[in-house]
Amino acid sequence: MSELSLPAPAKLNRMLHVTGRRADGYHELQTLFQFLDHGDTLDLRRREDGRITLTPGLPGVEHDANLIVRAAGLLQESSGCRLGADIALTKRLPMGGGLGGGSSDAATALLGLARLWELPVSLDALASLGLRLGADVPVFIRGRAAWAEGIGERLTPVELDTPWFVVIHPGIEVATPAVFGASQLTRETPPISMARALQEGPHAWRNDCQSTVRRLYPAVGEALDWLSGFAPSLLTGTGACVFCRLTHSDEADSILARVGDGWHAFKARGRNISPLHQALGLH
Repeated sequence: MSELSLPAPAKLNRMLHVTGRRADGYHELQTLFQFLDHGDTLDLRRREDGRITLTPGLPGVEHDANLIVRAAGLLQESSGCRLGADIALTKRLPMGGGLGGGSSDAATALLGLARLWELPVSLDALASLGLRLGADVPVFIRGRAAWAEGIGERLTPVELDTPWFVVIHPGIEVATPAVFGASQLTRETPPISMARALQEGPHAWRNDCQSTVRRLYPAVGEALDWLSGFAPSLLTGTGACVFCRLTHSDEADSILARVGDGWHAFKARGRNISPLHQALGLH
């Protein structure tokens, strides 16, 4: 095998509670991750000389700082592999959108290159490498919808409903540090059990970051208010993307037909098994 084309799917935080702040500045979270059948694509081609190339680059991101390149370098270093790869990225997910695009790209690079380079490496080992790149990377490595705690790295697989979603990006980028550093952010939501969260269900789920993001980024509030006119809507992660849950695909089409200029919107189906795992035959 010398070439692979693989998806890097989006994720939604179906709910998100902030339950505390650690001494190192990170926040303790409880969240439900679910994948979407929409995202970026990585085309990987093996090189024999050990070089890692990435095209195109991302605006404002140095080549060596890109999570895809960092993931490839970590895998080379940890495995002693002397192979390289040419990586072509088709970017569909917005940066700073709360859809996990960069983390998903990194996870696809780790899993895809491990396959391309024929490395005998476990999902546990890849998830540990991924955690060094970001707290959201392990859920993409493990490829199951999950209840997550800690900073988002302690994962328990779950089965969630798999509705249609409309996702709107209001054309801005949210700075996650600004949200978690805001004085008004709720940081003391009492922890709940996974069983209780699942029992309460989608109609009770909320995102503790939402009110803060509304105040800091009025464009997100405008998107939430507009989308809520069709169905109950939530922020994913720290945004900027917002989403609503729908029963039928044609409902999503009807909403998309009304989206105005300046917003990027798409419909997608929820998935409890990552499209990446399905493509690699890991489900």
